Amino acid sequence: MKNRKGLVIALTVAFAFGISACSSSDSTESASASCEKADLATIEDGVLTIATGEPAYYPWVIDDAPESGEGFEAAVAYAVAAELGIEDASVKWVRTTFDEAIQPGAKNFDFNLQQFSITEERKAAVDFSSPYYTAPQAIVSFKGSKIEGKTSIADLKGAKLGAAVGTTSLDAIENQIGSTPQVFNDNAAGVSALKNKQIDGLVVDLPTAFYLAGVEVPNGLIVGQLPSTGSGDQFGLLLSKGSKLTS
Repeated sequence: MKNRKGLVIALTVAFAFGISACSSSDSTESASASCEKADLATIEDGVLTIATGEPAYYPWVIDDAPESGEGFEAAVAYAVAAELGIEDASVKWVRTTFDEAIQPGAKNFDFNLQQFSITEERKAAVDFSSPYYTAPQAIVSFKGSKIEGKTSIADLKGAKLGAAVGTTSLDAIENQIGSTPQVFNDNAAGVSALKNKQIDGLVVDLPTAFYLAGVEVPNGLIVGQLPSTGSGDQFGLLLSKGSKLTS
């Protein structure tokens, strides 16, 4: 694992919106221009419905208020809306759990963003945009825990680690660390367990880890960053499978 005082994360905001995001009545000559709101195949006419988690954590959303546009994902959401020709007043926010969003079936949103890693397995059930952020996984703990000061994967054997259901954080515990994780319905439940010292550590993406260790968890600390398995976790907007907005 890598212990860091600073944070440098590669990030890409590389959305490409074209003709197929709009209705079939559009001319191919307009492919390079932003869409017209009336032409978008949204679930509610003239409205872009965006989903996030509950709660939505800093630094992704500030003060759990995505409608403010404050925080990285809240800002990305409104930037996408602008590209689609949707003014801020026509953006509607809804909340979902992480796990229900990645399941197949009808959605109550046009797109959802709450640090969804793009994976081939998930692509079988939902669509993704191009990636807008790349981040590694990290372990949050507290001073005095059995994993404080550990510096290798081998040192984590026997530790009680948790992660939210359906996340790549959960996969990391199973596949990289090789232990059986404690599974939580969401990060909030995992944080509660960590505060109550029911687990030794919680695995989350690194930006979230900085927030949890610095604000949410008393005497919190980041044990370390898990080794990259390639390009890192790439986050994308999540859409229903076959959504006309995807491209």
